[in-house]
Amino acid sequence: MIKKLLRGSAALALALTPLALTPLALPSPAAAAPSAGAAGVLALEDAVGQIPVAEESRQGYTRSKFKHWNAGLDADDGCNTRAEVLVAEAVEAPDVAAGCKLSGGMWTSYYDGQEVDKSGKLAVGHMTPLAEAWDSGASKWTPARREAYANDLDAEASLVAVTARTNRQKADKDPAQWMPPNPDAQCRYIAEWTATKLRWGLSADQAEADALKVFAEACETTVVHHTPAP
Repeated sequence: MIKKLLRGSAALALALTPLALTPLALPSPAAAAPSAGAAGVLALEDAVGQIPVAEESRQGYTRSKFKHWNAGLDADDGCNTRAEVLVAEAVEAPDVAAGCKLSGGMWTSYYDGQEVDKSGKLAVGHMTPLAEAWDSGASKWTPARREAYANDLDAEASLVAVTARTNRQKADKDPAQWMPPNPDAQCRYIAEWTATKLRWGLSADQAEADALKVFAEACETTVVHHTPAP
């Protein structure tokens, strides 16, 4: 079963090798900051600034153009993408029976802070919804890349288990149109939204970019971890 990385700040290690009689040259801020195409950790405001701003278009979109929930089906437990996320994000692990039947377990839906004890009450949502991804650049992708996006188990921010109610409320909205009702979740949400856009090279429209900047200013201690998708 694919395991997602634990949430939280990653430890950064810098190995410095001293050179005799050679002064240490510190990199400039521009040289130290990774680009959107490189893995890195950025302050939220800097990360938001790396998302390109462009007009969006939903022309030609259908959900079927993102083949989803099919990753992991060849594993021994038979769990698909949705079930993998549920198992990975449980605060108390559910039992997994043959055919990936889940029972028991406990989850916390961070959008609204609700505790949930039945997997059927949860939805697994795409951090950046499929329609929004289409608008922001995925319309130009190959079907294989859209499938990879829709089943991205390799980045913890890409998919999230939350109450079905909040996932319906979010629908295909961006942060200019919807934010989690739990105020304590909002900085994390903006960071994960930004990480997903950077990971997949997606753009933001002007209203979305403006909203991200406003939230980034309020979330001044929040950082963004992102790794470009293969």
